[in-house]
Parts: sequence; C-alpha cells; structure tokens
Amino acid sequence: METPLISYRNVDVLNDCNVVLKNLSFDVNGGEFVYLTGKVGTGKTSLLKTIYAEIKLQGGVGSDVEPMARVFDYDLLHIKKKKIQELRRQLGIAFQDFRLLDYCTVHDNLKFVLGATGWKNRDEIVSRIGEVLERVGMESKGYKMPNELSGGEQQRIVIARALLNKPKIILADEPTGNLDPVTSDSIVQLLHDISQKGTTVLMTTHNMSFLAKYPGRQWIFEGQRLTEKL
Repeated sequence: METPLISYRNVDVLNDCNVVLKNLSFDVNGGEFVYLTGKVGTGKTSLLKTIYAEIKLQGGVGSDVEPMARVFDYDLLHIKKKKIQELRRQLGIAFQDFRLLDYCTVHDNLKFVLGATGWKNRDEIVSRIGEVLERVGMESKGYKMPNELSGGEQQRIVIARALLNKPKIILADEPTGNLDPVTSDSIVQLLHDISQKGTTVLMTTHNMSFLAKYPGRQWIFEGQRLTEKL
C-alpha cells in the first residue's frame, strides 16, 4: 500500500492564534492533483503554509483520533526550526505574485535558488537550469530580465524555479490569479502535465472551469472546514 506524501489527522490550522480550519483529516499520494477551492479568507493559503511549516498546526478537539500531521517523514506538530529549511528544499512553491528577483536574469534567478539550496558544481547548475526551462517551454528565455517577460512567461519561470530541486510536491497558490484566460489555461495544463509525470500538485483556485478540463480532487473550504467533493 502506498505511503501518503502528506497525511493529516484531527488537526487545526492556526493563524495569529486564531483557528482558521478545524479537525482536518486527509491523505495525499504521489502524482495527485488537488484543487483547493472556496471564497477568499476560508483557509486555502493557510493550509498550504502549514505544509511548508510557516503556519502552525495544533491537535483538534472533540475527536478520539490522535492528532498527526506529516509531510514526507517530517512531523509538523513537533518540527524543529533547523528541520524546516530541510523540508522546504523538498517542496516546490509557486506564488501568485511571482517573487522573482527583478535585477537578475531568468538564468540568474534560477542559479540563485540552486546556490541557496546547496548546489556547487557549475556544470550541474547550468544543466539543471536548462532542463527546467525546457520543461516549461522557456528554454530560449534564460537571458531575459523578468520585466521583459509577459505575466504568463513569468509564471512559467516560477514553475521552473519550483521544479529545480526535483520536488515530489508542488504547492501553487493562485498561479493563474493575475493572468488572462488563455494564459491561465496553459499554466494549469503545464501543472497537470507535471502531475501526470508523478509530482503531486496542490493548487488554490477560484476558476471552476479548470476542474472539468483538467480533472483532479476538489477540496472545498467553508466555515472553518475542509470537505472533499466526491
């Protein structure tokens, strides 16, 4: 039986000591595509932040189930600070607002991330950057500055950045929020293709049309609860 990459049991999500989500219990396996849907402020982004240990979890109440929250082999309820960066190096994170270094070329943006995560061999760094740019269809854009790229192109670079360390999980927070419909569709298709090759993708979205075209699990956030649409 496959061991889940993410496994939560009877935990609450806290943000500034306020409970955002209650009594979460779910598993996510390798290669799954999960849509996080619901109104603004219902806890979608907060849940993603718990996976990379930016927001705290605590044991839920009113249940006999022993609280547990694991990503890979990391116990999120008791994770030590020195282990958080280790965990994050195994995740790919794609933000809605890109967060590219605007004073660096695309190549140097990616090189910076590899250097910060322990890569030292120059040839291996150049090779890996070439691989991820080709994966997202941006192999000819390495010399460009971020402000020379369209929004869709910048988002592809963000996804390339998320792929650099060959993560088993990508967390995509509204990756199409600032894009036009055609570009948005191409970004979700890219993420779906990545998922079909074995990488788990969790993506927040308000665009329900994606679910029909690119099937996946749907989690609905409402009233401090997460329910899955079956």
